[in-house]
Amino acid sequence: MELLAGLKFEKQLIKQYFREETMEESVIYQEIINRGKLEIISRLLKRRIGDISAKLESQIKELSGEKLDELSEAILDFSQPDDLVNWIANQS
Repeated sequence: MELLAGLKFEKQLIKQYFREETMEESVIYQEIINRGKLEIISRLLKRRIGDISAKLESQIKELSGEKLDELSEAILDFSQPDDLVNWIANQS
């Protein structure tokens, strides 16, 4: 609801009616945040280890927001595609 309100009302007015904590708990808000995390992770992976398979992309998309945060840090240590494969395998 809060996110949809942003389409019609001023940002300051929305802040008056909706607490930040409430918005952060929203499923839609979390989906938007995770979409941004996925985009950054994809760019980092491409730069660090090159293109990845569709299967790996799919597995990454299934990760929780917390695991996406962990992956974003782990990428800094990756030097080859197998590093990503091993990291994902260790998450199960």
